[in-house]
Amino acid sequence: MDSTSGPQLIEYASQSLNFTPFETRWIPCSPRLVCLGTNARNTGAMAIYELRDGKIKENTKVTTPAGIKCGTFGASFYEKRQIATGDYSGKLNIWDLSSLTKPVFTTKAHSSIINCIDGVGGLNIGNGAPELVTGSRDGCVRVWDPRQTTPVCSIEPAKGEDPRECWAVAFGNSYNDSERAVACGYDNGDLKMLDLRMQKLVWECNVNNGIVGLQFDRKDIEMNKLLVTTLESRFRVFDMRTYHPTLQYSNLIKKAHKSTVWVGTHLPQNRDVFMTLGGNGTLNLWKYRYPAKRKIDDGKGNKKGVMGSLELLNSKRFSEQPIISFDWSMDKQGLCAMCSLDQQLRVAIVTKLQKL
Repeated sequence: MDSTSGPQLIEYASQSLNFTPFETRWIPCSPRLVCLGTNARNTGAMAIYELRDGKIKENTKVTTPAGIKCGTFGASFYEKRQIATGDYSGKLNIWDLSSLTKPVFTTKAHSSIINCIDGVGGLNIGNGAPELVTGSRDGCVRVWDPRQTTPVCSIEPAKGEDPRECWAVAFGNSYNDSERAVACGYDNGDLKMLDLRMQKLVWECNVNNGIVGLQFDRKDIEMNKLLVTTLESRFRVFDMRTYHPTLQYSNLIKKAHKSTVWVGTHLPQNRDVFMTLGGNGTLNLWKYRYPAKRKIDDGKGNKKGVMGSLELLNSKRFSEQPIISFDWSMDKQGLCAMCSLDQQLRVAIVTKLQKL
C-alpha cells in the first residue's frame, strides 16, 4: 500500500515522565491511562493520566515498595477496572484505581522479578472465570485465580535444570467455559503452549531468538494466529488452526525495525491488523492477508497449514529510544498509547483503519 494513501500514524500528545516506564494501559471505558515503571531508587511508580484538551495531564501518582514491570486489565470486570501488576520482588498485586493506598489482592507469586503478565475472562473477553498468568526470571510460569493466593497451575524447570527466563506470556483459545490455552516465550527462543483444560504441555518449539512478546489475534475464539516478537529484528506469525505431526504449525518470518521487535499488538476492532514496536523507536503497522486455502494435503494423508502474506501499511519513528509498551484503545478505533525508554508517554492516532 502507498504510505501516502494508507493509514497515517500521527502523534497527538506527549508527556515527559520522571520515572522509567515499562507498561502503559488504557483504563477501560475512559480517556485515562495508567503508566507503570520504576523510580531512580528502585521503588515502583504507578501514575494515572487523562487525555484532556489535547494534552496528557497527570491525575494521580503513587510510589510502591518495588519497581513495577508489567500490568494488565485482562482479568478485571468493567465496573471494577482493577489492574493486576507484577513487580521486581516477585509479587502479584491487584489495585483498585479509585484507591491506590494499598492493593486489594497481593501474593508472592515468584522468587524473582515478574517479567510479564496477561489476563483473560475480564472486560467481556474470553469465556470462563477470570484468570491471570505470570512469567518470571525464576523460569516459572504460573496461572492464578484472583480469588486465591495459590496458583491454579505452574510450569516449572525440572530439578537440577538451569532455569530459562520467561519473557512473554499470552492467553488464548478461550472460546467456551472449559477451553483455555497459555503460550510462554523464553530467553533462549523456546515457545511452549499449555492446555489448561488438560493441564499439560501440548506444543513446544524453538524460534532461534529470545522471545520478548506474544499475542493471539483474539483470546475469545478458537486459536487462529499467534504473533511472536523476538530479538534480532524478527517476528513470526503462526497459523494455529492446522497442526501437522512433523511440520507442526506453519509460520512466516519477517525482519523489521533493524533492532529488537519489543511488542506486537493486534487492533481490537480488526484481528488481521497489528502494530510492532522497534528498539529503534519506530512503529510498523501490518496487515495479514489470508491465502486462498488455509490448509492442504501433504500427500501422506495429513493436513498442513498454508501461510498468507504480510503487508506493511506504514511506518513512523516516534522516539530515539526503544518503544517498549503499546496499547490500542478498545473504545476508539485508531487511538493508541505508548511509552519509551526516553521517559516519554505518547498518545497517537492511526487513521483510515476502517477502510482496511
